[in-house]
Amino acid sequence: MSRVKEFNDFRTKMNERILAIENRPIKRFFGVDTLTYEPGALDAKTKEMLGLVASMVLRCDDCISYHVQQCKQENVTDEEMYDVFSVALVVGGSIVIPHLRRAVAFLDEYNSLQKDQP
Repeated sequence: MSRVKEFNDFRTKMNERILAIENRPIKRFFGVDTLTYEPGALDAKTKEMLGLVASMVLRCDDCISYHVQQCKQENVTDEEMYDVFSVALVVGGSIVIPHLRRAVAFLDEYNSLQKDQP
C-alpha cells in the first residue's frame, strides 16, 4: 500500500472515530481547524503553504503529509513547494532536514499517483 493511501485511510478512520466521541472541546477544535483554512483575507492556497511551513518547523510528519496534499489540491506548483520548504529550513534550521526528506518523498509519491489517475 502506498504511503499516501495508508496516511489518508488512517486519518479518515481515526477522524471518524474521534468525532463520534461526544466531546464538545474536541469537536470544536476540529471545527476551528477546518475553518482556519477556508479562504478569508488570505486565500486557501496561501494558508495551506503557511500550514506546511509551520508543520515542518514544528516537525510533525502527519501534518506535513496533510499539508503537502492540501497544497497540491490548491494547485501549488512543485517550484512553489520547494520555496515553501526553503522557508521552513531557514526558520527551523537543520533539524528540519529529516522532515524535508520525508516531505519530498511524500510529494514525489503524491505526484506519481496523480499521474496514474485517468
